[in-house]
Amino acid sequence: MDPTRIIAIRHGETAWNADTRIQGHLDIPLNDTGLWQAQRLARVLADEPIHAIYSSDLARAYQTASAITAAHPELAGRAPQKMEILRERCFGMFEGKTWAEIDTHWPELATRWRRREPDFAPEGGETLLQLRERVQQAVNTLAAPHGGQQIVLVAHGGVMDALYRLATGQGLAEPRTWALGNTAINRLLWTPDGMTLIGWSDTRHLEDGALDEASA
Repeated sequence: MDPTRIIAIRHGETAWNADTRIQGHLDIPLNDTGLWQAQRLARVLADEPIHAIYSSDLARAYQTASAITAAHPELAGRAPQKMEILRERCFGMFEGKTWAEIDTHWPELATRWRRREPDFAPEGGETLLQLRERVQQAVNTLAAPHGGQQIVLVAHGGVMDALYRLATGQGLAEPRTWALGNTAINRLLWTPDGMTLIGWSDTRHLEDGALDEASA
């Protein structure tokens, strides 16, 4: 079959991004900067052929996806499709805490988190292994019906990181050397045999640098 072209987008900025506060499955909306980023993103994608937009069901991703839809003639009147499977990694007891608070309250757990131990999860959260499996299932399910077409996936930093690692063969514990900027444009090709990385972290549509997520 013909490959599916994927544009993968991390949502726009939120107040919690700016505060380095872990969001996970908590439903935090875009801040003013994030809304502006989403509009800039929508403008640059308006002339691209897009056959479907799939979004995490969390507000920060759905607001970003909705901006793309509103600015795209081919998608007029079609809302992005909400997909719980595209949510951010669940961080359990870490959610709502800043990185500094996590370091202070749970130093041993913070060390395991920052070491990217694949089988580690904060209490009530997901491991990196579980996240990768979920993202792999999501991309296979959503890309398969769109051979020869281009789709947009709007999600979160942890999902973007998993996509990059799946496409490049990077191990889960390998230190990240690639950016996960808010509304950065990331491009992949999907076939049943796997994904190929085409382009990553294009932020030319933003006049100012986007916040990166240093630790997903």
